[in-house]
Amino acid sequence: MEPEVGVNRTSVTEFILLGLVETEQLQSVVFVVFLFAYLLTVGGNLSILAAILVEPKLHTPMYFFLGNLSVLDVGCITVTVPSMLARLLSHKRTVPYRACLTQLFFFHLLAGMDCFLLTVMAYDRFLAICRPLTYSTRMSKTVQRMLVVVSWALGFTNALNHTLTLTTLNFCGPHVINHFYCDLPQLFQLSCSSTQLNELLLFVAAAFMAVTPLVLITVSYAHVAAAVLQIRSVEGRKKAFSTCGSHLTVVCLFYGTGIFNYMRLGSEESSDKDKGVGVFNTVINPMLNPLIYSLRNPDVQGALWRVLVGKQSLT
Repeated sequence: MEPEVGVNRTSVTEFILLGLVETEQLQSVVFVVFLFAYLLTVGGNLSILAAILVEPKLHTPMYFFLGNLSVLDVGCITVTVPSMLARLLSHKRTVPYRACLTQLFFFHLLAGMDCFLLTVMAYDRFLAICRPLTYSTRMSKTVQRMLVVVSWALGFTNALNHTLTLTTLNFCGPHVINHFYCDLPQLFQLSCSSTQLNELLLFVAAAFMAVTPLVLITVSYAHVAAAVLQIRSVEGRKKAFSTCGSHLTVVCLFYGTGIFNYMRLGSEESSDKDKGVGVFNTVINPMLNPLIYSLRNPDVQGALWRVLVGKQSLT
């Protein structure tokens, strides 16, 4: 939004988040549904993490990365949902300027980390299926830790850049955000100064953190598909594809909603579609991930059962 003549430039100290619904009856329903979703997501992901930690059969690179993904899912939903639930309880829609920026920083930190971690997981499957003889050396514990640390560092740099450049914008009213959490597209619409630099930064970041990882994931799985199709055994092909199917499902869900959300910066109005995509990004995806990875994986199912009933592994 371009600056206008005569606009009052007093700095905004808080924003108003309209949330998902306006009527009081629906707010009660939203509170119960999202509280249940939050508890289910945190419980499901922590159960996956506990199963990976206590089950020796799951002490492999694939499950090491899956454990990190579970931590990210818990973080992603915790950044947005508890604050929304607190506003529903208190009937206060205001959020301080600094709290809004803090939420935005951690959201983009975790989302950026998700991009790179999904790429690392695709690379892991590529090595396991296409380069099995050198897999143990190429994906050693040191390499695993380095890949995760680099992913965190890149995600941190991206989130910090967006947050710092956002502080250069003037917000002089109105300060109403038609969403249930603070994010870049909605804040850009409220700025009374030029957002061209911010949008350019977001475009470059999207190319580096979304398009590039997506291309690498596609190339990895193209090689995996070619290698699997050469397996003569039908059972062998089925097993190889099953280890990749869960990850591909998560990739499609994550990138599908992300592309829809951040490629619509030219739109002047926030809509219910933005809120729906936000719910998908911050609630549904983290809630589905443990189900996707456990429903088709007997090793994870067995480990989860042993965690729940308190039995030790036989191996």
